[in-house]
Amino acid sequence: MANRHTIILMQASPNRATRTFMDFESITQAMGGICALYERKLKELNPAIRNLSYDIVDLYNFIDGLADMSALVDYHGCLVSTCSYDHSSHAYVPHDRQWIKQRTFQHLKKLAR
Repeated sequence: MANRHTIILMQASPNRATRTFMDFESITQAMGGICALYERKLKELNPAIRNLSYDIVDLYNFIDGLADMSALVDYHGCLVSTCSYDHSSHAYVPHDRQWIKQRTFQHLKKLAR
């Protein structure tokens, strides 16, 4: 299930010009990309600090602080009964900010092992 093409749509501020997307080959890579985005922001805000650290609440606050964030996941050909792929439209399935936060938590948990 983790090897599903994933597009992260985001808007940093209420200004529509800040809309952008990130394209990943898997859900896992997408969650890593979101963490990397936050880490780059931390480095930008704290250029003098060499070793930055954060916890999941900090990451959640970053995600919640964005004007918008969602994920589009390709479930094409998914044979798992729990798949949320919409077979009638053959389209990517959208996931909200809460889903992204749950997935980033799972991603970081796996990295901590």
